[in-house]
Amino acid sequence: MSEQYVTKPIRKKDAMALVTGKPVYTDDLAPKDCLVVKLLRSIHANAYIEEINISVALKVPGIVGIYTYKDVPQNRFTLAGQTYPEPSPYDRLILDKHVRFVGDPVAIIAGESEEACLKAMKLIKIKYQILDAILDFRQAKDNNVIIHDEDNFKTLCDVGADKMRNLCSSGESSYGNLEQAFNESDVILTKTYHTKANQQATMETFRAFCYNDIYGRLNVVSSTQITFHVRRILSNALGIPKANINVIKPRIGGGFGSKQTAIVEVYVAFVTMKTGRPAEIIYTREENQIASSPRHEMEVTIKIGATKEGIIKAIDLYTLSNTGAYGEHGPTTVGLSGHKSIPLYSRIAAHRFKYDVVYTNHMSAGAYRGYGATQGIFALESIIDELAHELNIDPLKLRELNMTRQGDVMPAYYGEIARSCTLDECVKKCSEMINYNERIKPSSNGKKVRGLGMALAMQGSAISNVDVASVVLKLNDDGFYSLLIGASDMGTGCDTILAQMAADCLLCDVDDIVVYGVNTDSSPYDSGSYASSTTYLTGMAVLKTAEKLIQKIKKYGASKLKVDIDEVEFNGKEVYVLKTKESISIKDLANMAMCNNNEQLQASESHSSPVSPPPFMAGMALVEVDLETGKVDLIDYKAVVDCGTVINPNLARVQTEGGIVQGIGMALYEDVIYNSKGQVITNSFMQYKIPTRQDIGNIEVDFASSYEPTGPFGAKSIGEIVINTPSPAIANAIFNACGVRIRELPITPEKVFMALKKNEA
Repeated sequence: MSEQYVTKPIRKKDAMALVTGKPVYTDDLAPKDCLVVKLLRSIHANAYIEEINISVALKVPGIVGIYTYKDVPQNRFTLAGQTYPEPSPYDRLILDKHVRFVGDPVAIIAGESEEACLKAMKLIKIKYQILDAILDFRQAKDNNVIIHDEDNFKTLCDVGADKMRNLCSSGESSYGNLEQAFNESDVILTKTYHTKANQQATMETFRAFCYNDIYGRLNVVSSTQITFHVRRILSNALGIPKANINVIKPRIGGGFGSKQTAIVEVYVAFVTMKTGRPAEIIYTREENQIASSPRHEMEVTIKIGATKEGIIKAIDLYTLSNTGAYGEHGPTTVGLSGHKSIPLYSRIAAHRFKYDVVYTNHMSAGAYRGYGATQGIFALESIIDELAHELNIDPLKLRELNMTRQGDVMPAYYGEIARSCTLDECVKKCSEMINYNERIKPSSNGKKVRGLGMALAMQGSAISNVDVASVVLKLNDDGFYSLLIGASDMGTGCDTILAQMAADCLLCDVDDIVVYGVNTDSSPYDSGSYASSTTYLTGMAVLKTAEKLIQKIKKYGASKLKVDIDEVEFNGKEVYVLKTKESISIKDLANMAMCNNNEQLQASESHSSPVSPPPFMAGMALVEVDLETGKVDLIDYKAVVDCGTVINPNLARVQTEGGIVQGIGMALYEDVIYNSKGQVITNSFMQYKIPTRQDIGNIEVDFASSYEPTGPFGAKSIGEIVINTPSPAIANAIFNACGVRIRELPITPEKVFMALKKNEA
């Protein structure tokens, strides 16, 4: 292997197609004669459909079909894109007589035009039996209102679900003697932190189209992160064999976890199955806001104990998570709130992590970059600062005394060892970038004050002992290679990164690697692009496959040179005899293999990892607080990431910057707000505020590379960790500036203003 391309800022393979507006996205590729599919949605948060009359609506010119709960298969399934058996409960139908949130679909409308569908939608008459709704997740557990009372509710894994208690999941884990550790603490704090739901706010809304191929199989083209899981979800929901379904992923206009849930595919597949015609669904922005898969709202209560010298002895963390009406990702996101926050301080004597995930009559939550770690880290990194204030110790110093370092065992992280960890270097470099020692003292300019805050974060690299990545590499005539992958590039550049790795393994030009994206009929199996898995997991599959292919090339070359394989070497351009230097070019070998050959020059390997090495990050924020209005402006944000070997510095940098911007939005602006009837009132970008370029201040990022021995070229993940530090760093900076501690996100001017007034009083 060389490092001609790895660690270099290679341009994305699809860059020119994207910037020149080539037709690469789902809607670009849809047949022109697709039926338009629209969904009529419930106007009630919790209700039973007593009567539904579609007779008048069916008479609208251009309407091909209207389908209700009476028409769909009665198979319970989950929309969560997770490896089988999915931890998420099988708790939904395509259409259900029991609607559980405002926006839950009640009818599928298929027509020749959008106009016809919308006209028919207004003519459908529904009589509801309205039920009491649970709109506060703190009241959901053991409530008299049962959200899932169906007999065929089931879970494939023991996740602590109890539908009669509105529990989607519950659990507990611990390490050490917690009572003793707290007894040995001089200072004990207990605080509760609340993070609201956030929308991923992708530029491309949810969309898919479906058509029958010449064999009568359903072909679903979808903007998805979970191509292979979509096939299983459709099979479960529709009650048809997976062999009758092919799923194809084109370019994705943003995912950030939202498209790890199969929000729309089942509706177009059902319409095509019923009508035999191509069908397409495209969510409006309002639908994306009211009926999608936002981040889980969580309330995290932490009890922490430390000595007066600042040695943290114990952490007791409890998370209450709101999964909404259905359990997609409910049992799995909650685990990260503890398992990827507590291990930042792995030297503690004892810890306990408990959680409950409850059903409510909100839209169902799902995956969002950070996947539960974001909420847990906001809470833990906030209380670390509160502890530092209580002990009168510098927050940076307190972290340096306690944070995980290279070689540490992390009991709260499944006992894994931090084999690659430069968190200490991240902190040092970040503090130098922001001039920490001078800026940690708050400064004022009349009615505006500035303060500095920091936070640490960790994540993971794929799901250990679960996720699988596979690739196929084949040598083509004239000596170029095809790289077939099952991982979904959703703008992260994984096609490019994997090509860089393959080129360095095969000692060829990166342009000699043609990457072919995901099609379940022809691609090797991959769990999907989530859990920060692609670079780490699929990258290792590339290395293993390239090594196997090289052996095949050497064997074939040796046979043509009439020597043993041990006598030859391969340098990327030719197979040559070590002693005589007699050689045969890779181009000639590839062309020879097309005639009178018994072994194809192709290889395929899978990779799954017993560990999930965490990347680490330090982030520091300088904010300015207006004491008269409570408005918070972010002035400066510095971040340093340890993602192992940085495979492509340009792509890693934009990943980091983008994640930080999303974290800033979570910290200061973004909030999924419901009214008293359970309706989402932040249903457009006029109400749901995401940060613009003017809101994010100056962002500067850098890297503190480590070397992960289980990763390709020493790499770990970077996709998710980058969103985790802004919320606590900004909250801590606000406290540093004006003495106001806000424990609920987003930190709005109103919350800061009211807290300032309370402090004055």
